[in-house]
Amino acid sequence: MDKNTTLLIEKRNAELFLRPRFSIDLPANSQSIITLFSEVFKAKKTTCRGVIVDHHIFMSVPKKEEHFWSPQLHLEIVEKDKNTTELKGLFGPKPQVWTFFMFIHFVVGVLFLIFAAMLYSKISLKEAIIFPLMMVILLPIIWILLYFFGTIGKDTGKPQIKYLHDVMIQIVTNQL
Repeated sequence: MDKNTTLLIEKRNAELFLRPRFSIDLPANSQSIITLFSEVFKAKKTTCRGVIVDHHIFMSVPKKEEHFWSPQLHLEIVEKDKNTTELKGLFGPKPQVWTFFMFIHFVVGVLFLIFAAMLYSKISLKEAIIFPLMMVILLPIIWILLYFFGTIGKDTGKPQIKYLHDVMIQIVTNQL
């Protein structure tokens, strides 16, 4: 990629998603893009941390600025032809945070199904339904709260998302 390549067309998904995505078509082959990122990370031209695995690049904020809600940028390099490569980006929480949230969602979902079945059987047997009814009402509220905690976390990490995005743009336009 030459230093005059500054016109990038970026396609983004809607703002509703917890994990924002984008894609950029670059006028270079995939190996030159990987080499470009590799050189920047090895020379420590940026404070962000980066790991390259095959055609995947993982970028994180500096360790001293990292907090629970810090995002990471996953870039996938997809070669369209010899001279064009698509750079697919996905912002998301660290894998540990994402796994923790998915585990809690799974537990809440399974508990909801269990208590819904318990409520149905208690109604059928004409027994007291207070506890399973409370749980069937409480668990969706917990689920909604989890969504809002995720949204708050995303908003907390937005300055770092912008930082990672800006560094990535600087790298692909050879401005670092």
